[in-house]
Amino acid sequence: MDAERDGLRVLLTTDTIGGVWQFTIELATQLSRRGDRVLLAAMGREPDAAQRKQVAAIAGAEWHARPYKLVWMDDPWRDLDASGDWLRGLARASMPDVVHLNDLAHAELAWPAPVLVSAHSCVCSWWQAVHGEPAPASWDRYRTRVAASLRGADTVVAPTRAMLDALVRQHGQVASARVIHNGRSANVEPDVAKEPCVLGAGRLWDTAKNLGALAAVAPRLPWPVYLAGDPRHPDGSDTAFGSTHVLGQLPDAALRRWMARAAIYALPARYEPFGLSALEAAQCGCALVLGDIPSLREVWGDAALFVAPDDHDALVTTLQRLIEDGALRATLARRARLRAQRYTSEAMASRYRDTYVDLIGRRHRTAKDNPPPLRAIAGARA
Repeated sequence: MDAERDGLRVLLTTDTIGGVWQFTIELATQLSRRGDRVLLAAMGREPDAAQRKQVAAIAGAEWHARPYKLVWMDDPWRDLDASGDWLRGLARASMPDVVHLNDLAHAELAWPAPVLVSAHSCVCSWWQAVHGEPAPASWDRYRTRVAASLRGADTVVAPTRAMLDALVRQHGQVASARVIHNGRSANVEPDVAKEPCVLGAGRLWDTAKNLGALAAVAPRLPWPVYLAGDPRHPDGSDTAFGSTHVLGQLPDAALRRWMARAAIYALPARYEPFGLSALEAAQCGCALVLGDIPSLREVWGDAALFVAPDDHDALVTTLQRLIEDGALRATLARRARLRAQRYTSEAMASRYRDTYVDLIGRRHRTAKDNPPPLRAIAGARA
């Protein structure tokens, strides 16, 4: 097969709950523009109207959705068996050139094509970062399933070296691995005057995002603090944020408008394998204040200010410094916008596509070097 001439057939899984959704939409869009055919398989919960609209905008993409539980959810095991059967059925029907899984399950199953797993996050590394100790024994079944899946993949991709290292520490070495940074289309709002406010965004209920720290220090700041994101935990409980301005879950375009307005974007995360929201804010010209963790240091270098996630006094001091120093604020915003140019959806898709082609070539070479025994060929002809 000449992949450059004929295009690739890619089975791409996603989930409808977290940042994996936006990642797969970006990737599928770029692949389709290159002439590849994408079959998107969504799990987690039923897609909403906005998500359906996003998929409909991808030329030539086919998609299916089932509300199967994901591996990190409570008691997912029966659903994982069912979703594995469903996904393999889609693979048998579509005969993809490559299977790209975006959940840490299923790679160990028998597939008709090489398998790539993108490790966007991991419960065990999340737990270690948030609680400062290993995940309890109640997650041992998760550990076993994830380790088997990672060993079964033809290659494992992580969005940062920090995430890849954490994955190996938690689940052991894998046969093949590489880092491909996430990317985001720079759908930037027209330049508008920055307003004196601080913005944070993400899953408000997720202690890893640590947006509660931003809410806690808000009364000590002279600028208002706004938080965008879903305050409702998947278990149905709501998270309270006192007097902070909670914007709720915003459509992508509305969040971009807030980022275009906000002078400072803060994400004092305890755990963030890459940080797409920080990338979006940088594209919109925000000065960044981020949690001092290896992944965010890796991505942003000197283009952000960093604070220890649980040091509220340092968070106040750093935000106050930026609020008072307009020249520093402008310098950091300029650095962040320049750094963000490294992390485009086009660059991300090119590296993933190169990886697909490498995996396909590797599979073909293996098949050529290891032909089936004559008795198997004779049996197939009979």
